[in-house]
Formats: sequence, structure tokens, C-alpha cells
Amino acid sequence: MKLSALVGLAATVALLATGCGTDPDAENSAQPAGSITFDLSPGQSGRIHAPKVDAIAAGLPQAIRDRGTLVVTGSGGAAPPLRFYATDDKTIVGSEVDFASLIADILGLKLVAQVADWSQNFVRVDSGEADVFISNVTVTEERKEKYDFATYRNDTVALEIPKQSKLEYSDRKSLAGKRIGVGSGTNQEQLLVKWNEQNIADGLAPIDIAYFQQVTDYYLALASQRLDGYIGPNPSAIYHSTTANQTRIVATFSGAGDALQGEIGVLTKKDSGLIGPINKAINNAIQTGTYQQVIDRWGLKTETVPSSRINPPGLPKKS
Repeated sequence: MKLSALVGLAATVALLATGCGTDPDAENSAQPAGSITFDLSPGQSGRIHAPKVDAIAAGLPQAIRDRGTLVVTGSGGAAPPLRFYATDDKTIVGSEVDFASLIADILGLKLVAQVADWSQNFVRVDSGEADVFISNVTVTEERKEKYDFATYRNDTVALEIPKQSKLEYSDRKSLAGKRIGVGSGTNQEQLLVKWNEQNIADGLAPIDIAYFQQVTDYYLALASQRLDGYIGPNPSAIYHSTTANQTRIVATFSGAGDALQGEIGVLTKKDSGLIGPINKAINNAIQTGTYQQVIDRWGLKTETVPSSRINPPGLPKKS
């Protein structure tokens, strides 16, 4: 979803709820979210940088060192603050781009940021067109069979509901009989489907699962109360709930379920020789404080990890 559309949508959502609004075509280079002001401009003057660390860069495959670039693919249709189009509708920005830039800096490489649909990102890594995939990618046991991961964030998902809703969440049973939205093909969908199966086994009413591919669709569904709630990435829920001011977050939980804290990782082709240097680069950023600066810049304090891990336990395979 491009930023001009998202900004226009925020005005539309406000209009639906209040009967009045600002110019839906107005664009801003910054949007406040609680105590944080997000930079949505293409210039990104506040992006965090780090010096090259020769000892880490020396571990890169020779072909990458000779080329001098780190080609990073990722999605472009997410809502802020993860990976989205700036106000010029063509420059990809966000926390995931900042993490990629920080890694490239420490490795002494120039970042080349690409945009592709979700499934095509895997294809680009498979073909060698891209070196890595950095775009809120959850570590899963199935993906680990084909790819390597170096983690850099916790995978936290949120239940976002209309602001005026009386829904109280205590556990999965609270969603019985409710209409809950989720993105198709996501780990959140897998989690919600599992909860629904457990609820039905307990004799409860089924969850009415509604699938969405576009951010705008679920924004409007929540604003018009056609949804009781939506489960999606926590950072995007924070941004939407605080900027549009029409929803609120009532629960957050691990994207891997009750038994495991899910983690988001940099994805590379298995045994490409990249994951070791990337893991060291992330841990260097954590140790020097530049990692925390990116976390703070995009309001991701609930996503912080103490260190980067290579191929940790991931979301279990589907039964």
C-alpha cells in the first residue's frame, strides 16, 4: 500500500466515524503515533548509520565483497512502520529498510532495496537475484529446511478492535463466535485457525475468519465495525491505532503461539555463506547501540531481542 493512499485512507476512516474530516488528498512527511513521530519522507534524514567493521566484512563471500552491494528484497504493501512507500509513492522506507541499511553499513556494502510480492521474494532469493529477504519474515521450521535465518526482532502480533468495541480478550475462547480478520497465507492465519479448531473441540462457537489482502480493506472493516477484530503484526497495529484513532489494541501475543516466542529474521539461501556475517553484524549493532536507535525510531520496543541467533526454533510445521 502506497503512503499517499494510506494517508487518504486515514482521513476516510475518520470521516466514516465522525462525519467530518480533513482533505483526503493531503500528504504529510511525518505522522505522530503516541510519543513517536514517524518519518514518512523519501529522504529519511534520520536513518541510523554505522561504520564498517572490517573483521566482520572479511567473512563475506568473495563475490559479494567484489560486487560491493547487498541486494535486499522485501514487500512494499505493508502499513507503516515496517516496509512501505514514502510520500513520493516510489521510495521504499521503514524499519525493515533501516535494519537492512544498518547491516549493509557494518558489512561495508551499499544497500540495494528491491520490492516484490510476498511469494516472489522467496523466488528472488532462490534465483540469486537478491541476496537476502528482510521484510517481517518469521522463522519457521518449514522455511529453515531451505533457508538460513539471523534473527533481529521478536515476532509479536496484535488483536486490534474498533475503539468503541466492548470486546474483552483473555484467551482464544474470547474470540468464539466473533468475526476476526487476518491476512491470508500469514503466520497469524495459522495461529487463528488453530485457535478456532481448539475452540470447536471445546464445544464453543466457531470463529468467523475473514481474509484480507489489502491494508485499506481491513482498516475500513474495523472502522465500520464489520469486523470484531483483526490480528496482524503488532508494529502496524500500533501505528494504525494511534494515527487513525479509530481502533485499539487489546492483546498481543507471540506469532508462534503459546509455547514459543516467534522471531523475525533476515532470510538467506541456505549455506550461501552470508548468514554468519549478517548475524555478527546484527550483534555488533546491538552491542554498539545502533540497533536500539532503529528500534526507538520506529516504536518497536516490544520487538527487541538481546542478541541475534542463527536458525533458532521456529513456528512448527502445520499438522
